[in-house]
Amino acid sequence: MRPIERRDVFPVSMPASIYKNSRGSKVIAAALSSFTKEQAALVKDTWAVLKKDASRHAMDFFLMVFDVAPAAKKLFSFLKDSDEPLEKNAKLKAHALQVFVIICESAASLSSTGMVSTPGSTMKDMARAHYLAGVVDEHYEVVRYCLLKTIQAGLPAGMWNEDVKQAWHDAYDELVREMRSQEPQTPGQ
Repeated sequence: MRPIERRDVFPVSMPASIYKNSRGSKVIAAALSSFTKEQAALVKDTWAVLKKDASRHAMDFFLMVFDVAPAAKKLFSFLKDSDEPLEKNAKLKAHALQVFVIICESAASLSSTGMVSTPGSTMKDMARAHYLAGVVDEHYEVVRYCLLKTIQAGLPAGMWNEDVKQAWHDAYDELVREMRSQEPQTPGQ
C-alpha cells in the first residue's frame, strides 16, 4: 500500500497556520517543559466539561477529520468496504470515542504526572499501530487542528480562549512527540 502523502491529506484551502504550532515549530518539536501548571489546569477543567458528552464530541471530531482530509478514511480498515454513512457506522463511533478519550485523558494526565500516559494501551503499542498504518506528521497536524476546533465547539461560550487553545495545543503536541519517539525504527519491528 502506498503511503498517504501530504497532497492526499491537505486540501488546497487548508489554513497554513495549522502546519506549525503557534511558536512556529513542527508538531513533533513541542516540549513538555513549556507546559505550565496553568495550562494543565485549563486542560483538566475543560476536559471535565467535554467528557460529559464525549460520544458526541468524538464523532464531531472524526467527522471533521474526514471532512478536512477525506483521504484519511483509507487509514481505517473498517471503513474501506463500508457503504454505511459515517455518522451511523458503529465501528467508527466506538473507535472515535476511544481515540477522543485517550487523547483527552492523556492531555489531562499531564497535569498530575508531568508525563504522557495513555489509558488502556501502551504508548509503544499505539506508536507501532500508527506507524504501520502509515500515519505521518501531516496526519497528526490535521488531527490537532480538528481536535482544537472540536474542543472550541464543545465548550460553553466564554470558556474557550487563546490560553485554553494553547494549553490543548501544547498537550496534544507532547502526546504526539512521545508517541512518535516510540515508533519502530524499521517496518515490522
